Amino acid sequence: MLTFTQLKPPNLDVAVTFTLALTAEERTRSRHRFETEDGIVFFHLPRGTVLHDGDILQDEIHSSLIRITAKPELVLTAFAQTPLLLLRAAYHLGNRHVPVEITPTYLRLSSDSVLRTMLEQLGLEVEEEILPFQPELGAYGQHHHAH
Repeated sequence: MLTFTQLKPPNLDVAVTFTLALTAEERTRSRHRFETEDGIVFFHLPRGTVLHDGDILQDEIHSSLIRITAKPELVLTAFAQTPLLLLRAAYHLGNRHVPVEITPTYLRLSSDSVLRTMLEQLGLEVEEEILPFQPELGAYGQHHHAH
């Protein structure tokens, strides 16, 4: 079993032992055991670490590197006719403490029928897709990740 304890910045040129695809929720687990095709890996990272697509983890004896990728997952992508409508939807999702990926043109969240109905009632167009999901970090959690 490999124990990964160190977070390295993304580097496409570094040779890695293997790549590990994780959902957005799995990328928030700083201490967790994952079963992979390559065996069992354990994360023992500083509490509050949130992994991002492309991050590199190094094991405790410096023999292995793995690259983290954002695993495609079932999400809702919401589009609005106006920036104000998109802001209003972000406000309502924030009030419910829902992890949201925020861009200038859309909001993305984990698939949820109740939230889909709410967004549609607000006037947004909502599509269900299977894509990598990278929600915003909470306002109090951003200092844990060095990039």
